[in-house]
Amino acid sequence: MTDHEEVSLRLVWPQWQGAGSSAVRQLAPEFPFDVARRGYTVGTAVLEAVLPPHDGPTATVPVTMTDEGTELRDGVEAKDIVVAQLARALEIIRAHDPARIATLGGECAVSVAPFAELARRYGDDLAVVWIDSHPDVDTPDTGYEGYHAMAVSALVGQGDPDVLKLLPATVSPDRVALVGLHSWQPDVTANITGWGLKTFAPDELRESSQPLLDWLASTGCSRLAVHFDVDTVDSNEIVLGLGPEPDGLTSSEVRRVVADLDGAGDVVGLTIAEFIPRQVMHLQQILKGFPLISGTTED
Repeated sequence: MTDHEEVSLRLVWPQWQGAGSSAVRQLAPEFPFDVARRGYTVGTAVLEAVLPPHDGPTATVPVTMTDEGTELRDGVEAKDIVVAQLARALEIIRAHDPARIATLGGECAVSVAPFAELARRYGDDLAVVWIDSHPDVDTPDTGYEGYHAMAVSALVGQGDPDVLKLLPATVSPDRVALVGLHSWQPDVTANITGWGLKTFAPDELRESSQPLLDWLASTGCSRLAVHFDVDTVDSNEIVLGLGPEPDGLTSSEVRRVVADLDGAGDVVGLTIAEFIPRQVMHLQQILKGFPLISGTTED
């Protein structure tokens, strides 16, 4: 039998429903709306294709591609479907009982299930480093209704009660750092400060990761879960996410920060999220309807 203490799970979760439709319309107007909002599934497929093979089990969280359950409810867009998919993701993770989880997404909310399960396993010995241009601390009471912007809120035990009751554990806010943060709406500022989240703007980490490493040491945690939203990379260098975010961390700075974290603690969780591969999506649109590739054949 497999020793669960050694299991490293790759979780593939192409969830797209957490992105608010208003943001999708605004930031990806070059695509038809139904194509743009499902771009996260394309991004997940590209990550699967380009990353090295995983040495361990791989599991995929089923994600519906219809508009089922995408209505606004209780201040959360697509609440019904994201709650259902969250429950399914937790079931899949528990079936493997992994010591480590690498998650390929999908929008930012795909970190909630794996990080909550790691928090259950490691308790107060787990710190979370959330590398993102945005804080993701919205709640149903703030202005933005997309669930992906509520991911950190859920992990620290705030937000929608139907989400929170599914989670096996949460993380104390003093063990969560928001890294690369430089873009947010004023209505979430109170959550960042009131919950006691540590923040690091890009300029604080340009020359060295030491301020972040000092914070990690102060938590006393030996294990950490790292969330990487690709929109953290300065859009003056390249646009990888849904919308441009100029003046973020450069790609080399991100690589250095993650490498330094890996040297300072045991990385038991890693998520790559929010990749929108625009060239691939444009090619999909060009090839749509071409003969012999439609997925169906005629007698």
